[in-house]
Amino acid sequence: MSDIVNEFNEYRSKMNDKILEDNNKVIKRIFNLDTNAYAEGALDVKTKELLGLVASTVLRCDDCIKYHMETSYKIGLKKEEVVEALSIATLVGGTIVIPHLRRAYEFWDALEAQN
Repeated sequence: MSDIVNEFNEYRSKMNDKILEDNNKVIKRIFNLDTNAYAEGALDVKTKELLGLVASTVLRCDDCIKYHMETSYKIGLKKEEVVEALSIATLVGGTIVIPHLRRAYEFWDALEAQN
């Protein structure tokens, strides 16, 4: 199996750099807003990551799901917590999110395999 975690991160980093090189004020502000939205606040970081994961799953954004899965893993969320959030996303999103659920499980397995 290819290293889907490293491939995702390398591509994301390379393309983010390319996007930000254009120095577009609106895009830079959106990137900054996204970063700040997930900072500690009234809600803790773990809760915000799970909210991001659920929204990303319902919206069927595989890149977003991978990003939130990896961040969830890095900040110490347990698989059971992530799976419970994914179950809510599947309930809300319906059966159309099941292919994304499959890829989310595959990505979590890859994250665990790295350690």
